Amino acid sequence: MRQLAEKARLVERWRGLEKKVAGMAELLSLAEEDTSIKAELQAEIEEVALRLDGLELEKAFSGDYDARNAILAIHAGAGGTESQDWAEMLLRMYLRWAERRRYQAEVLDTSPGEEAGIKSAVIEVKGNYACGYLKSEHGVHRLVRLSPFNADHARHTSFALVEVMPEAEADVDVNIEPDDLKVDTFRSSGPGGQHMQKTSSAVRLTHLPTGLVITCQSERSQHQNKEIALKILQARLLELERAKRSEERARLKGEHIAAGWGNQIRSYVLHPYKMVKDHRTDYQTSDTDAVLDGDLDGFITAYLRSGLGREE
Repeated sequence: MRQLAEKARLVERWRGLEKKVAGMAELLSLAEEDTSIKAELQAEIEEVALRLDGLELEKAFSGDYDARNAILAIHAGAGGTESQDWAEMLLRMYLRWAERRRYQAEVLDTSPGEEAGIKSAVIEVKGNYACGYLKSEHGVHRLVRLSPFNADHARHTSFALVEVMPEAEADVDVNIEPDDLKVDTFRSSGPGGQHMQKTSSAVRLTHLPTGLVITCQSERSQHQNKEIALKILQARLLELERAKRSEERARLKGEHIAAGWGNQIRSYVLHPYKMVKDHRTDYQTSDTDAVLDGDLDGFITAYLRSGLGREE
């Protein structure tokens, strides 16, 4: 019954979006035909065009969780300091993207690298269709550049994994029994100040049925760290269930199911030339500085319009 109600809600939302798109398209057409007012209304026409484009993209959101907030996790790949620095660059890129879209973004947890950068980070992004937009970023990101950590400035390739998960609704999407959780506390190992390193404020949650382990040590309060770890665990359990359903659909269709990290989805080349290219859609740009400063809309739009992230 719950699935039928959800499908009915999605159909109703689809019909509403179709009406909005039709109305906006008619308004845009009328404005462009009237040459006498076109100059005066140019700014309004551009705004309408942007809104129309946004509505068309929203029609591409077919997933049950596309409209939700997103939990985004970044993990440095093998390569030590180089990859950890790359992971931190990606963290900044996504925070800047969220700021550009006027989304709320909060870093829930970070694990600092030994010399520079981060080993991992978890971000919560709040806003309409945050998960729908960010699902294009799920996968391995590859960086090619002259190493800033090498005395010879040799060319170096780094990798980082980005995971995008919908924010779970407690007791609706995921039900975690208290007996299924093992809770450990320990002292924070990060540069969080004297208080964090003198008290056992860090929390490690182990979900016994799945073996998932979530650690959080960014907050000063043990209670806050436990709440954040639980939120991340709920998102991971929901994503695990979605992955199982996806694999089952692929198995029934006889499709190949990739395991592990797989090939990179996007390459960021800073030397010997400048280019960012998405290997799924072939969308590319030479303005690498803008991309690393959060200008990702071109890549996200190309992904959504390609239908690659569409759920059946």
